[in-house]
This record gives sequence, structure tokens and C-alpha cells, in this order.
Amino acid sequence: MPATATPAVLTARALLLDMDGTLVNSDAVVERIWRRWAERHGLDGDEVMGVVHGRQGHASMAVLLPGRPVEQNLADNARMLAEETADTDGVVRIPGADAFLAALAGVPHALVTSADVALSTARMHAAGLPLPAVRITAESVGASKPDPEGFLKGAAELGVDPADCVVFEDSGAGIAAGRAAGMTVVGVGPRAVRHEPDVAVRDLTQVAVEPLPDGTVRLRLG
Repeated sequence: MPATATPAVLTARALLLDMDGTLVNSDAVVERIWRRWAERHGLDGDEVMGVVHGRQGHASMAVLLPGRPVEQNLADNARMLAEETADTDGVVRIPGADAFLAALAGVPHALVTSADVALSTARMHAAGLPLPAVRITAESVGASKPDPEGFLKGAAELGVDPADCVVFEDSGAGIAAGRAAGMTVVGVGPRAVRHEPDVAVRDLTQVAVEPLPDGTVRLRLG
């Protein structure tokens, strides 16, 4: 269904947060590294960029180079992760991300990212953002977004029913994963709107967090 126009109000017991494009703007790095990869493999850069957001690298490679051995994708992905971790030039926070995370003190929440531990730590640090205590990274799951495994694991770690979770995402793969997990999805930024989240916001300055006495949290969007 199309995204609900803001303003909107949601209530949840836990929040599950994607990183790239949601808390951190890493588009400059992603563009540099994936367009170089596309050129090495004779692929159209725009086509590649339409696939890679939200997925683990090896999962993107499997879509873009069908039939290539899994082992080759995993090895290629490991090299690219190291390259991405070392390159934080242009990595900045999404507007409002610092205040948003500060408002979540005492609210059950988790980072659910397709990045691994090293990459997520490097990018959050580069953006000047604190890492949530609960983190579901590439090492935590057997399947990449759009599979819902990461979000379901995040809910389980927090001890919250998936139906009581709200996901914040920017990519088509991530929005599909949140939807498949049975969660309400808030799309962040212009990329998200194309993939029909339940509600869409321009950035995190449009999100107000209000913890309630019963342990839930009210989100005012818009």
C-alpha cells in the first residue's frame, strides 16, 4: 500500500533501526566502491546502484552476477567490506539522527544492519553517533535483507513480539524485510518512498519520541 502521508502517530514497544541511509548517510562511499566494482565486471553502474542498497554485498553480487559461485561472492565481499571500512570520507549522520538516538534512552531498540561489526562501528563513529547496545549485524544472520531474519532476531533479542515493533528503513530490501517480519515500517528519505513503507518521513528531524508510562513509546511523525 502507498505510504501514509505525515503527520502520523504510531505506538510500539521496540524500535528496530537500519543504519546506512537511515541513521548514517554513507552514499558517497557506497557509490565510489560499488561503481568501481561495476566497472571491473563490465556492469552498468546505475543498474548496480539500484540493487545494492540494504543488502549484504554477497547477496547483491548474487543478484547482479547470477551463476557466479557463492564462494567467489563471499571472497569478493570480504575484500569490499575491508575497503568500505577503511573509507569513511563523506560519511555523515542523517539529519536528526543524534537527537533521535538520544531520545531512545530507556526505550527498547536495536540496530539491524547488513554491515558487519567492523563496518557498522566505523560508520557510526565517523558520523558521531553512539552504537545501540543491541546490534544485529551481518555476522548475526544466515540470510540478508530482504529476508526478515535480522529484524526477527532483533525483536527476539529485545523480548518483544514482532507485531509490536516499528522498523526504520530506507531501502527496498530493508522495507520488504520489515514487512515480511510483520512489523510496521517507517521509510526514511527519498529512496524509501519508492518502496511503499507504511509511513514516510524526509529525515529523522520529523520523528518525535515519547516514552509512555505503560512501557510503550509513541512516535509522532511529520
